[in-house]
Amino acid sequence: MFSPSTTQHPRTPSIQSAPWRDWAALALLMFPVLLVAVDNTALTFALPQIARSLEVGGVQLLWVVDAYPLVLAALLVSMGNLGDRIGRRRLLLTGSTGFAAVSAATAFAPSAEWLIAGRASMGIFGAMLMPSTLSLIRNIFPDPNRRRLAVAVWAAGFSGGAALGPIFGGWLVEHFWWGAVFLVGVPLLLPLLAFGPSLIPESKDRNPGKPDVPSVVLSIITMAPAVYGIKEAAVHGFGPGPAAFMAFGLAMGIVFVRRQRSLASPMLDVRLFRNKVFSTAITANVLSLFSMTGFIYFFAQHLQLVEGQSPMQAGISMVPALLATIVAGLVVVPLVKRIRPGLVVASGLALSAVGYLVAALGNHSHGPGYLLTALLLLAIGVGSAETISNDLILGAVPADKAGAASAISETGYELGSLLGTAVLGSILTASYQHHLLLPGELSGHAAERSRETLAGAVDTAATLPQPLGDALTAAARAAFESGVHITAAIGLVLMAGAAVLAAVVLRRVPTAN
Repeated sequence: MFSPSTTQHPRTPSIQSAPWRDWAALALLMFPVLLVAVDNTALTFALPQIARSLEVGGVQLLWVVDAYPLVLAALLVSMGNLGDRIGRRRLLLTGSTGFAAVSAATAFAPSAEWLIAGRASMGIFGAMLMPSTLSLIRNIFPDPNRRRLAVAVWAAGFSGGAALGPIFGGWLVEHFWWGAVFLVGVPLLLPLLAFGPSLIPESKDRNPGKPDVPSVVLSIITMAPAVYGIKEAAVHGFGPGPAAFMAFGLAMGIVFVRRQRSLASPMLDVRLFRNKVFSTAITANVLSLFSMTGFIYFFAQHLQLVEGQSPMQAGISMVPALLATIVAGLVVVPLVKRIRPGLVVASGLALSAVGYLVAALGNHSHGPGYLLTALLLLAIGVGSAETISNDLILGAVPADKAGAASAISETGYELGSLLGTAVLGSILTASYQHHLLLPGELSGHAAERSRETLAGAVDTAATLPQPLGDALTAAARAAFESGVHITAAIGLVLMAGAAVLAAVVLRRVPTAN
């Protein structure tokens, strides 16, 4: 069993370099991180425009968001293993180029189906990006203290991209069209493609063993059906269909695990999960991203459709909280030299729970103040918790196996993002539809569109005579806000439970050297 606090691993000869080159390589690795983060948050703020221009229904709108992480989650473990074999830098450059090309094509989607297919294709190349960046960091920075700072910078790249995405995305939506948000990240690839081959050191598993195709297939048919079943249960309720998908994924997962245990050179060393620190740190990542993405999903709609802000105004409103994530992630790095990492992670998760408590109990009819405060608390908590939990994950594995372990960590990230949108977003949609009381005069297509989403109701209201339109707008906003309180209460329970788990399991992890 590996110890995240004491295990040291020699650096492979292929990546020896001067310190300045290490930090230059880290700077370049931030560009694909920014690419993904900018794309995701920019898309969130374009959703109302997408719903209007393509007449996307509530379920389709969730698929626009979820198609990417669904495909990505299914491929992450396989891609992490592939990077270990062929070279993580090579996989990173290939994935970055493909991601940008598909993003550009998706920008001109003429239909919801095209858009969903484009997002799924982006997931294929996205699966090449994130395990590569995190595993390269693990190999470039073998020293725990430098690695911890590098991981904090990596996490800050996510938060920085999330902060930039709404600004660029909002401005593009206002001045051009929603598809322009997919073009934001393309220029970010130019420095990576120009300097990456010379400054980013290549690394791979020195003894990868023979490739095992059945393991690759099993990993895909484990993740894809399981995640799809979870999403369908969240959207349509738990029934025979979602249960069958989840059961099939679980069964294939059992077969996958048994096969890994029998192989001399497994695709994934499942013994890692016996390490409670490793498993708990991944759980913390999943729930952190669950809380953050789920909150942003409904808050972005609240700012635009309830408060009447433009996409760019809404993005700027959320920037302080997202920047707080960066600051929190950097501040906790020196703290773990004096405070046990488990306490830092548990405190961050507890602060996220307080954020959801503010959202659940606040009165949102008098402006976005309560929700902005809740997001600020949530952002600080997530920023501090995920930085340390990521370092615990990386410190628990040998450098040669960093790709596969990073893929597990990234699978947790994407699973958390998927569930945050699918579960909380679906509960929000169901609550909205259940609590919506349409004016008696409204019928036909107008009533049907108003029941689908808040954006549909607001747009329909704009075409009606003022008294009827005002009544529809008020009813739709009230129904939406009821869903916000319910989803916030669920987030509160989950984050509080995660904080308790981290406090108990990680309490014995010693302070950093």
